[in-house]
Amino acid sequence: MRKTLPFFAAFVVVLSCALAWAQPPKGKDLNVYFIDVEGGQSTLFVTPSGQSLLVDTGWAGARDADRIVAVAKQAGLTQLDFVLLTHYHGDHAGGVVDLAARIPIKTFIDHGPSMEETRNVPQTYAAYLAVREKAEHILAKPGDRLPVKDVDFHVVSAAAETITKPLPGAGAANPLCSAFQPKDEVADPLIGGENKQSVGMVISLGKFRMVDFGDLTWNKEHDLACPNNLIGDIDLYLVTHHGQDISSLPILVHAMHPRAAVMNNGAKKGGAIATFETLKNSPGLEDLWQLHYAMDAGDHNRTEQFIANTGVGGTAQTGVPNESTVYVIKVAARPDGSFTVTNTRNGQHKEYGPHK
Repeated sequence: MRKTLPFFAAFVVVLSCALAWAQPPKGKDLNVYFIDVEGGQSTLFVTPSGQSLLVDTGWAGARDADRIVAVAKQAGLTQLDFVLLTHYHGDHAGGVVDLAARIPIKTFIDHGPSMEETRNVPQTYAAYLAVREKAEHILAKPGDRLPVKDVDFHVVSAAAETITKPLPGAGAANPLCSAFQPKDEVADPLIGGENKQSVGMVISLGKFRMVDFGDLTWNKEHDLACPNNLIGDIDLYLVTHHGQDISSLPILVHAMHPRAAVMNNGAKKGGAIATFETLKNSPGLEDLWQLHYAMDAGDHNRTEQFIANTGVGGTAQTGVPNESTVYVIKVAARPDGSFTVTNTRNGQHKEYGPHK
């Protein structure tokens, strides 16, 4: 009996954490689920009235589609009102066909035609078009506001273009711009191509503001930051491009003053040391939360309380996904600017207070 009690207590704690985050959203919260798709992106937004928008679909195959559908069901959804593809790389758009076969999708949003002929992008784009033609479609353009209830999804980049006028409350001169060093888009194709076509958004609920720029690259981030900060201050930063060092331009990140950040890295993808340093030095940043332990970043990783998937069972140590034990990072945001971040693996959570 003495040996079983500790195990039973631990089981109750884990079960309580799982039940707490799996309850359908209630009240006036904007609920955001950062879903682990092993180094791609899939982020589910559920508005206070229950409308849903999914940003990206992860990789092709059953694994990521099943994970997304499981989270959607836990959020109380039977369909996805909007699916937005930031761009057409396989880690963002590869899973769209598998996902559409599992859950109804009403409307697709994208930046328009594919602009890359390598890395299987034409095949991914063609497969997406076959699914898109069965639903409604919205072409995202900088300056657009998406027709989502309760929450403002304001497009700030798409098809290699960005907004040119500051958002409300933004527009201050950015003194950091003099330090900008552009990256060579010819020498490094990843800085061009589909990445720089990414649909980027500022998402707001009352005073709460967060950003999701997809895989927008260094030189395009500059256009949002210089000579004036067109974005303004934010509360939550979804670290651009999984934390790779061809994005997360310090001049932009530091100008936005995020209070917290979430990195959707994989065990062996993203999580560059340079990006960890950019976040560490960002004024006002209280915490970084990670979807995975970054194997190549060593001590730059956060402590395990802030990492959703530490690799117990295989992922971080070997790079081999352990499909039976994956966890999301969940954010519940409120109109007064306050928000709560929860690591669903261990129940670790932190409350970030309202704006004064």
